[in-house]
Amino acid sequence: MAEEKHHHHLFHHKDENKPVVEEGVYSETAYSTDGPGGYTETSEVYAAASTPEVDYKKEEKHHKHMEELGELGAAAAGVYALHEKHKSKKDPEHAHKHKIEEEIAAAAAVGAGGFAFHEHHEKKETKEEDEEAHGKKHHHLF
Repeated sequence: MAEEKHHHHLFHHKDENKPVVEEGVYSETAYSTDGPGGYTETSEVYAAASTPEVDYKKEEKHHKHMEELGELGAAAAGVYALHEKHKSKKDPEHAHKHKIEEEIAAAAAVGAGGFAFHEHHEKKETKEEDEEAHGKKHHHLF
């Protein structure tokens, strides 16, 4: 089985086939002394690699996807919190355990909602950057 294995990760995907665009060249000159009255000059040339072109549509789609995952997580944690609340009423012997699990699920729901809210604003910011990069102007009056 000499098949190539692809590992899919939830958050970070690395695009190994993206070309690196070289934008500038700079040089550095250093001087050192060889003793009394003499010096040596050493020059090195470096090529500076710039950041690759940003694909705003791809980035916007990524933030939209992450926002939806955050919403889904918030909904799932909220449903689980309600389930535990119901269980605490139906199972008085273990009510304290169910109350604690309800509170943990509620906290997870709030966290996931905050993540979704964050990604929503990242998506909006990416959309604005895309519009600015393509010449669309915004007139902010307030």
